[in-house]
Amino acid sequence: MNLSEEERTRYSRQLALNGFGETAQLKLKSVSILIVGAGGLGCPNLLYLAAAGVGRLGIIDGDKVSLSNLHRQIIFNIEDIGKNKSEIAKEALFKKNPNVAVKAYPYFMDAENCLPILKDYDLIIDASDNFETRYLLNDACVILNKPLVYAAIFGFEGQVSVFNYKNGPTLRCLFPQIPKEGLIDNCADNGIIGVLPGIIGTLQAQETIKIICGIGEVLNGKLLIFDLLNNELKSIAFKADERNKEIKNLDSYQFHNSNAIKEIDASALKQWLLNKKLQIIDVRETDEYAAKNIGGLNIPLSILPKNLSKIKDQKTVIICQSGKRSAIAYKILNDNFPKMEIYHLKDGLNSYF
Repeated sequence: MNLSEEERTRYSRQLALNGFGETAQLKLKSVSILIVGAGGLGCPNLLYLAAAGVGRLGIIDGDKVSLSNLHRQIIFNIEDIGKNKSEIAKEALFKKNPNVAVKAYPYFMDAENCLPILKDYDLIIDASDNFETRYLLNDACVILNKPLVYAAIFGFEGQVSVFNYKNGPTLRCLFPQIPKEGLIDNCADNGIIGVLPGIIGTLQAQETIKIICGIGEVLNGKLLIFDLLNNELKSIAFKADERNKEIKNLDSYQFHNSNAIKEIDASALKQWLLNKKLQIIDVRETDEYAAKNIGGLNIPLSILPKNLSKIKDQKTVIICQSGKRSAIAYKILNDNFPKMEIYHLKDGLNSYF
């Protein structure tokens, strides 16, 4: 494998870098990387890794672009609203660097498709926005023995680490148990400053390049924490627990598969709304509900577990903007009302209006 003259010009500033050079650039060209999530963290990862000359990139995300994404998800524009994020990102990356082979997976990752997809990539980047996917990715990377570059953001703070690298610790060595659904807010519930995922996602891309090229000190066994408000950067060391490397399968995640969730599409819901006995529960935030809604009970996902008494035991459809939060709410309600007939709106209100 060699660099073309066009590539030598394109990557000339990297090639001139002391300690990097052509050897490192060829390593980038030969590697394959999967980015799970094309949101706030995924966008800077995708742009910088494509620009740096990674040979093959995979993007998996079943979500659609919405107006509220644009303040932080820098790949997308107004004309992309309503379109699949992974497919739009693929188009953007081709314009950025046609030398990079990009594959889009326009659906969400789950226990069924996780291992078959991950096995085709050398390194995995966790740019997801929920704990279920993070732990699923971690356990799959343990099974397949692949490094996982992790990041998370909350409010004005972000964190980055590298798991399962050179026999180092995993996510479960740092956070042993997956938090219960509904107990911890996501950025839709708690808010996020737009520049933060850009900073943290770029740090993820930096760690990825260091791993591939064999340069610098990797965040292996270290959690880097950045406080944007106070400009504080600190790291916490943690050790591997060998028991967390004994994972053999993803059987414990099977109940999380979307196939186990009853869902309806927008056209079916419009027909069902003619039935006055139908209960609609909108789990978006109050400002989202006020801006546009189809009626029903508004209980944000963040406070749903504490407001179950407001819900009637009758045929119910749960809705949100994209279908992500309603899928989580479905599980919460299904646990508490096992005999209730519950559905969630596939693709959310993005598909309704």
